[in-house]
Amino acid sequence: MAAHCPQVTEIEAKSILRKQKKVESWFVSRYGMNLYRGCSHNCAYCDGRAEKYQVEGEFGRDVAVKKNAIEVLQRELDPQRRRKPLKRGFVFVGGGVCDSYQAIELRYESTRQALELIARYDLPVHMLTKSTQIERDFELLRRIHDRSRAIISMSFSSADDAISAHFEPGASRPSHRLKTLAKFKKAGFPIGMYLMPALPFITDSPAKIAETVQSAKDIGIDFIIFGGLTLKAGRQQHHFYAVLRDYDASLIPKYEDIYSSNPWGEARKDYYYSIQNTFAEIASSLQIPVRIPPFIWHDFVDETDRVVIILEHIDYLLKLKKRTSSYGYAVYSISQVQEPLQNVRQQLHNMKGIGPSTARLICEILDTGSSAFYEWLLLGKKPLQK
Repeated sequence: MAAHCPQVTEIEAKSILRKQKKVESWFVSRYGMNLYRGCSHNCAYCDGRAEKYQVEGEFGRDVAVKKNAIEVLQRELDPQRRRKPLKRGFVFVGGGVCDSYQAIELRYESTRQALELIARYDLPVHMLTKSTQIERDFELLRRIHDRSRAIISMSFSSADDAISAHFEPGASRPSHRLKTLAKFKKAGFPIGMYLMPALPFITDSPAKIAETVQSAKDIGIDFIIFGGLTLKAGRQQHHFYAVLRDYDASLIPKYEDIYSSNPWGEARKDYYYSIQNTFAEIASSLQIPVRIPPFIWHDFVDETDRVVIILEHIDYLLKLKKRTSSYGYAVYSISQVQEPLQNVRQQLHNMKGIGPSTARLICEILDTGSSAFYEWLLLGKKPLQK
């Protein structure tokens, strides 16, 4: 299916830098930004097409450019103009309702100018894209990486170029994305793959997942984060089914079986667990972390965010093993603390969602910067304690 030529509208932005309520453990970021609204990659499954995101026009064709983005971002990043300093952590550039390296970036260069500001203020950055255009900014990103740090990630639904051509018509082909990641890896950047969404009955089979994970292993990937497809009723589901029907109409009833009336567009839990388990077994066999490993971010976040990231990672890893976990409940309490955790470590066990064992684990992180149990779950290192 052919990609649309983007129809561009210029708009004014009131703000660019988006602060998270707490650190985002999927990307180890505190801040994010969308320099565009809409995306000419026109991925059939894109969640940004859903009505809740209020992207105007025809998603995949109409793209809004925030023409004052760099002026606003400079004001938001400049420490002399901020009432409160930025918290330590990565600035996430990518995802959301756009790709920062879609076609119009060649004309507007908003992403490049944003990176120049990030470099000026010595901030670490996490890039996520489906486009090999990121290579244009290789030297700029290397400067950021040398002075602070730059994580380079790319998202995939599979490593199959033919499938991508149908479902991701405006994106760079997976084989090309892998070559771009390999170039950054060779230059010393940490690199990651977001294998999401796996497309039901198309890219979610054990063979297809193994093929994609092995292709990432071959280039020295540092982590792979996996996820299934969500299909929200309305524009997103309607468009995806139209593209799916053109690909293989016989799959429609199978999709209707696993996607029903879930308000968040989620499939049946047993389906998600099945594919997550398949992925986890393959990743484990190849010794690939399924969350961003701490050697990448450990020194670039503060102690509270370090605790939050590790607790959320443990929560995910335990649930992946179909074990119950209360660590996710503890995260909210920790993220609300307004002073250094060292100051309240004696009161941790009194906080909601934090029992004695969780309090001990948090103190271990505060004392050592990590947790033996966490490193065993994520990296396969033998735990000193459970």
